[in-house]
This record gives sequence, C-alpha cells and structure tokens, in this order.
Amino acid sequence: MVRQMLSTPQGTSLTFSTPNLHRVIQLLDFASEKVVKHVEGKAHSIGLSSPSAASSSHDLVSDVQQTMQQLQSVKLVEVEDTKMPVVAPLSSSKNNLVGVDANLLQLKDRLTNMQTKLEIIPITGMGGIGKSTLARNLYDDQLIITHFDYRGWAAISQLPNMRDILLSLLRCPIEKIDDELKGRNKNELKDILYKRLFGRRYMIVLDDIWITNFWDEIRMYLPNNNNGSRIMITTRESHVAQYVANSKGPHYDMQLLNMSASWDLLRQTVFGEEDCPLELQGIGSKIASECGGLPLAIHVIGGILSKVERSKDVWEQISTDVKASIVDSDERFSNILSLSYNHLPIYLKPCFLYMGALPEDHQIKESRLTSLWIAEGFLKSNGDKSLEEEAKDYLKLLVERNLLLVTRKKSNGKALSYSIHDLLRDLCIRKANEEKFLHVKDSMRRVSVESSYDMEDVCASPQLMSFARSFICTNDKINISPVFGILRLVRVLDVLDMLFEEFPKEILQLVNLRYLAINCPSGLPDGISRLQNLQTLISAHFVRYVPSELWEMYELIHIRLKHTIIKIKKMKFDLKKLQTLYIVWISPDLISSGFFERIPNIIRLGIYYEDSPNIVVDLSHLHKLEILYCNSELDKDGSRFLHKLRFPSNLRKLSLHSCVVFRSLLTTLCTLPNLEVLKIVECVFQREGEGEAEEEWEATEGGEFRSLLFLQLESLNLVHWKANETNFPKLRTLFVVGCYKLEEIPNAMGDIPTLQQIHIRECGASIVASAQQILKVQQEEYDNFDLKLYIR
Repeated sequence: MVRQMLSTPQGTSLTFSTPNLHRVIQLLDFASEKVVKHVEGKAHSIGLSSPSAASSSHDLVSDVQQTMQQLQSVKLVEVEDTKMPVVAPLSSSKNNLVGVDANLLQLKDRLTNMQTKLEIIPITGMGGIGKSTLARNLYDDQLIITHFDYRGWAAISQLPNMRDILLSLLRCPIEKIDDELKGRNKNELKDILYKRLFGRRYMIVLDDIWITNFWDEIRMYLPNNNNGSRIMITTRESHVAQYVANSKGPHYDMQLLNMSASWDLLRQTVFGEEDCPLELQGIGSKIASECGGLPLAIHVIGGILSKVERSKDVWEQISTDVKASIVDSDERFSNILSLSYNHLPIYLKPCFLYMGALPEDHQIKESRLTSLWIAEGFLKSNGDKSLEEEAKDYLKLLVERNLLLVTRKKSNGKALSYSIHDLLRDLCIRKANEEKFLHVKDSMRRVSVESSYDMEDVCASPQLMSFARSFICTNDKINISPVFGILRLVRVLDVLDMLFEEFPKEILQLVNLRYLAINCPSGLPDGISRLQNLQTLISAHFVRYVPSELWEMYELIHIRLKHTIIKIKKMKFDLKKLQTLYIVWISPDLISSGFFERIPNIIRLGIYYEDSPNIVVDLSHLHKLEILYCNSELDKDGSRFLHKLRFPSNLRKLSLHSCVVFRSLLTTLCTLPNLEVLKIVECVFQREGEGEAEEEWEATEGGEFRSLLFLQLESLNLVHWKANETNFPKLRTLFVVGCYKLEEIPNAMGDIPTLQQIHIRECGASIVASAQQILKVQQEEYDNFDLKLYIR
C-alpha cells in the first residue's frame, strides 16, 4: 500500500477496496471479545482457586475453541500473578508512619465521634503509598480498642475468597476460630458474622478491595446498629471507594510524602531511635528523594541500607541507581506494583504502557496524550461517543486507579496535564519490554529515543526500524535525520522538542502518518497533502507558511500551530472531522466562502481580526464549539469586532486578547448558559459608539454569569468595578493581573459561597488592601477559612 501511494502522482486520490480485510477484522474482534468475556466470567464465578479452574476454561463454544488454546497460557500466567499471597503492611509500628499526623487525628475522630449511624470510611491511593499501614495503626490504637466492642480485619485481594474473608472477620483479636467454624460453609458463616455483629459497636477493616461485586455480597451481613459502628476500607480504585461509601462523607486520599517526610521515614527505618551520623545525612536525603515520596519504596531501600556498612562510600554507591536497588532487592515490591497493572482491563493496558515511552518526570497535556492514543489505534468508537470522549474516559479510569497523577488543572478545575510516578514508569518499561510493546532488541514496534545511546541502538537495526509504527524523540541534541528514510510505516512521529530549520522532505514519504508533532519555523511544505491519513498536526514554533492544500486533508482532527495566523481564502471541501484549529485570520473572503459552515464539528477555535470590523461572524450554528480564542491588534479597526460576533450557546471557555470590549458584549456573555471560563487580557473597555474609554464595569441587575467558575482580568484600563454575589453565583477563582488603575475588588465578591481563591498579581496597593479586607471579613465574621488569597 505504501509503495502504491508513493508511486501515485501527487494530488491523485488512491483508494483500496478491502471488503475481505474488514470482514476478517470484525471476526477477530468478535472472537477475542468472546474469549475474554468467557475467561473473565469463569475467573469471577469460581475464584480460580483450584486446579479445576484451568481446565474449566476449555468449555468454550466451538467457534472460538482454537483461539482459546492460544490464549490459555497467557491467561494462566496472569492468574498465577494474582494468586500471590496477601502481603501484610511492611511495618505496623507507629514510629514508621510519617507525614499523616493531622489526617490520623481526623480519621481517629471519625471512628470515635458521636455519629450513631454506621459510617464507611474509605482510604484510597496508589499501591505502596501506605494505606494498609495507616489502617493498621488505627486498628491497633488503644483508643480504638477500648471504644469498640468488636474489631475485625480481612485482606480482600484481587480474587476474593469469601469463605476465607468471613473466617478472618470472625477471627477477631479477642475471639479465636474454633474447629466448628472451620467446618461451616460460606452461607452459614455469613449468618454467624451477622449475629456476632448485631447489637454491638464494631469496627471492620476490609483491606485492599478491588471490585464492587465483593461489597455487594458482604454488605448485608454488616448490620447498621445505630450505635457508632464503623467500616474502613482501603483500595487503589477510587471508583470502588465511591461506590462503597455511596458518595457520603469524604474519602481520605493518601498523598506522596514530601522531601522532609521522606527523609524522616528513611531515617527511622534505618536508625530507629538512634541519630543519623552527620556525614550520611546529605546522601541519605538524596536517596530518600529518589523514592518519589512512595513509602513502600522508602521502606525497601531502608531495609537495604540497614544491612550494609554505614559509610558514605557505600551509601553513595547505592545512590547511583536507587530504583534498580529497590526493584532488584525485593521481588515483593515489584509484585505489589504489578497487581495494579494485572488488574487493568485489556483495553487500558496499552494506554498505561505508553507512559513508558515518555521521559522521566514528564508532564503531558491531555490533548496530546489522547491524540497519541488515537493515532496508535488504542481506541475504538462504540458509536455513542467520539474517540476523544472515549480517550478522556480512559484517562479518568487510570487516574481513579491511581496509576496516573493529575499534575496541572485547567481554569475550570478539570485536568490539564498528567504524569506518572517514576517507579510506576519503571514498571511500564519492564512490562512493555515483556510484551514487546516498546522497542527491544528483536522488536521495534514503538521507538522512544532519549539519548545518543538509544539512537545508536536504533540506527544499528534499520531493517527492524522499517516496521516501526511510532517514533518519539525527546532529546534536542540528537541528529535524527537519518531515521526519516527508514520509517516507512510509521503512524506517530513526535519530534516536538527538536528544532528543524527546514522541514525534512523525507517526512512527506511517511504516508501512514496519523500524528505529526514538529518544530520547524520555515513552514509546512507543498506536498503536505500526500499525508492523507494525518489526524493531528502540531507545531511548537511560529510557522510562516501554510499551503492551501492543507484544507484538502479530510482526516485532520487537530491543527495546533503556535502563534501562527492562517490566511484562508476559500475551502473546496468540508472538513467534518476537524475539531481543533488555531488561529484563523478573519477576512471578507473567508466569510463569503462559507468557511465556518465547512467545519461543523469544531470544538476549539482561534480567530484573529485586523481589519473590517463590520464583518458579521456568525458562529451560532457551531453547536459543538466549546473553546473560543479571539485576538486582534488594539490599534487596528478590527479590534472592535466583538459586537458583530455571534456566539454559540454551548461555549464553555472564552479568551479575549487585545480587543475592544463594550458593555453590550458583557450583557451578551451573560446569556451563554454554559460559559465556565472567561479571560479578558490586554483589552480596552470603551463606550459604545463614542470611541471613548470606559473606565467602569458595572454589572447590571440580572446580569448573571450563571455558570462562570473562573474569571481573569489582566492589563485592563478599568478604574471601577461594581458587582456582587448575584452576578457571579458559582465563581470559584478570581485572577486580577496587572490592573494598575483598578481601585478595588467589589466587597460583595467575598459573599459568593463558592469562591475559593483570589489571585492578585502586579496590582496597586489599594486593590491588594481590598482583597485583604474581603479575606478578613470572611474569616472574622463568617468563619470562612476555605477562601484563600494569593498576592504576588
């Protein structure tokens, strides 16, 4: 297919008729889904706890029996992993519980307060973060022991054995299991547990819950005695905690330790009550920091350090590769982290493993990560949702399973970028190599280059590289030009961190490309339309030239060109798949060509005005448009264009830069029911029709931004601002930046019940004083200590 496409004259459409191939794909999908459902169904129904479990998996319908035989060995390996014995907390000593003092007191209060109704207290967090250790410290606390009539602890694990769990709960600290109980069946044990708990104030700990089915089965045997009984659960799965607690009461989500707490825990693990020698404190602190705040990792490395010579030379040798020391020395550590991977549904595993292709401590934007997943073919649309919506759901699931961390949030509080813990990244790389998911010596399906050594490895295997589907380079010091001629079948080419003075023409031969991220100031070349499969085009640099043939590429979904103003005179074709486009120059020719009718599914759009302020730009028919960026030049007539702009009703985020703002515009914005984020930056407020500066923004009565969560006012000519809580009923965050003329923030803004943060940057003393007064009143008169003020 590639050879045929490259031999076809440029501009000639080339199609392939492959009905048999599509039929084969459908059959394979059907067969694999049937096998997976059957195996997983067997696993849950019998618990895979006996030798008969393996043989039972052969009872498949005849049309998938052969496929099952091929998958059998793979599935059994996963089963053996999940049957690993339940691991007790590495330490139950209170001295080894660091960094959670305040939360320990809060949890203790929740366990022993006067609330009579049965309360469920979830503790969530990633594997190894200390959930079981915290629960054990509470369980063994003397106050807890004396407060409850009965206490029970059970470790649940991935494949819960209900009979063993019931016996564990009946084996409470003060009552032993007798032979009679051991001989009872599961249903009898449930009845015994219920009778034993009925009427007593009890505390039950269900440690390490993975699935909601288990809770559905056991909940009816844990009575609500209305006497202050408590159930505490620990889980890596946030959605399980949400389900079990029925969204009532706060969850305690354990966080990674900071540098100070990490060193405290390591010092206690190695030295106990002894003092750490002065010469080891610096290198010890460095070793602790390499654990990334994960208590399990600190315990493991502490165990190593406690057994070696206490000398600076030995500790420095260990510090050269702390992660390797942890993983190599304690198989249990790897197994604990691997449980999270093994428990992932099949469709999430490649998305998780893909994080191993990114550099250590790398933060990746949601939009970039989801585009990569889509280009890789990890997602399939079920018809109800777009691939982008499916990808966001996948991200949410990985966050809920505490495998990905949200590192930055958008203005409306939603996730902006993600990262992965270093030790989980090592797990990704290890699993990816086992699965031949990332490049290894005999397979280069997906290639990630971070160093010159990696590049040498790649260039030494040109034949294998010719089959690569992905190439990601994150080092701007490497010459990767020779690679372009090898990557004949590549789908993903991400070289955003490198600067190319000229666009490499070899890239135009990569006709399978779906994702291209490049940094090239010379512009996009003629012939770009040869990349007929391209879905995402990203440039990290201002691009001088954009060929018109770009608008003939029907598969394009995202075009993100940094600071680039695209002049489009006309488009011949509808780009129905296009969802992102930044930034389009508004001109009479563009409007007359019906450009906005040709991008009906656009979600994110940037537009630029310079001249012709009287052009009516009607975006009201773009029902999917959620994010709009408007830019202009203040000294041009076009900066007054906003009063001629018709907004879509579904708009969620609006950014206005270097524009003239009239009072009528603000009235119009109040009518947008879904507007959550409003940024007004370097704009001039003017009186309508007079051309004179308007120094006051008075929010009119009934002028309600009903859904606004985030408001940013930056570098404006405003002197007076009048508003109250009814104008911004849901506002959470207020940013005021560089507004030197503005005298104060309206006092009534402090009465907004949802307001959480006020940020003041580079403003005059009077506005700072007004913000401080708002905070003082809220704290002293209303005991509102949730409102935070940040001044810079």
